[in-house]
Amino acid sequence: MLTNRQLFQSHLAKTSEFPLMVEIERAEGVWMYGPDNKKYLDLISGIAVSNLGHCHPAVVEAVRKQVGEYMHLLVYGEFIQSPQVKLAKALADTLPEELSVVYLVNSGTEATEGAMKLAKRYTGRSKIVSCFDAYHGSTNGSLSLMGNETFKQNYRPLLPGISHIEFGNFDHFEEYITEETAAFFVETVRGESGVIEGSMDYWKAVRKRCTETGTLLVLDEIQAGMGRTGKFWAFEHYGITPDILLSAKGLGGGMPIGAFISSQEIMSSLSENPILGHITTFGGHPVSAAAALATVNTLRETKIYEQAEMKAQRFKDNLKGVKKIREIRSAGLMMAIEFDSFEQLKSIIDKAIEYGVMTDWFLFNDRSMRVAPPLVISDDEIDWACEQLEKAINEAG
Repeated sequence: MLTNRQLFQSHLAKTSEFPLMVEIERAEGVWMYGPDNKKYLDLISGIAVSNLGHCHPAVVEAVRKQVGEYMHLLVYGEFIQSPQVKLAKALADTLPEELSVVYLVNSGTEATEGAMKLAKRYTGRSKIVSCFDAYHGSTNGSLSLMGNETFKQNYRPLLPGISHIEFGNFDHFEEYITEETAAFFVETVRGESGVIEGSMDYWKAVRKRCTETGTLLVLDEIQAGMGRTGKFWAFEHYGITPDILLSAKGLGGGMPIGAFISSQEIMSSLSENPILGHITTFGGHPVSAAAALATVNTLRETKIYEQAEMKAQRFKDNLKGVKKIREIRSAGLMMAIEFDSFEQLKSIIDKAIEYGVMTDWFLFNDRSMRVAPPLVISDDEIDWACEQLEKAINEAG
């Protein structure tokens, strides 16, 4: 009989020539366990997904209960399904009053695609602006927004009418964000660039320019939302409100779900001319919606995200004396540890896995190590993880 490793090699499509090839049989909290019971501390939360940790009891119970009641019934938006409407209300309760209507989809890239259509439909405009080295998903429309040519060059032609500007550059606003622009898509905290934040002045200027030109401000919080940065939503740090908000990843507590959220006025434009302006079969699947509702409620009740900055500081304090580290950037528990080169970082990541710590790099900053553990990580687990990382850093080439 073929092993899982052999089946993986023979029958699963590969995304790179060097997958990690770590086999996991079960996971709980911040820990993942292999078939030999070797355990790995998950410092990346499945790429900002498991904010409450793996198999959180509230999420597991919600999934079990919903599976016993019903699963798929009909395409999204036709039947009144309790998990969907309760989740939409719970999300609206975390947001400013104008962000009150939720469209549920399957993933972050689908949230981006839906928001692109919504912005064009509502404004009647066709031009969209995003940033260089931005990641908003990998489907054709989302890829068109991506600001990194390496990942786009072999898939052209892509969508027309999309321009890219430098994040943080005020001088680009007047030229690119105009009365012809439908939307400016931007990550509230830049993820795949290696955790880059904008200043308060920058965000105020972004909001002002979008308002002046009638451009919809679309904030991508697919990675940065759901408590990751120390507030429920990252835009709360900057005193602004988007016109459209994107969420996914951590929203589902480990189940696949995404959402784009806007006002009643803006969102209603998808319902006519044409009717069914955006449709999805499995978007807001009741089991995923139940898991997401449990996740949102647990975050709101425990406010575990309020400890994110303190826990990030503990990582920094533990690693401050490690000579090979060039910089540590953080927005709560969304962190990047920078080294000299990808080759150095890759050897550190491989060595860290040997020591039972799972980490990764960023698509557009391959010198920086991704550190984004479940928000529930304890002080002792942080200390242990840092001990292993320091050993890996010192021993790697």
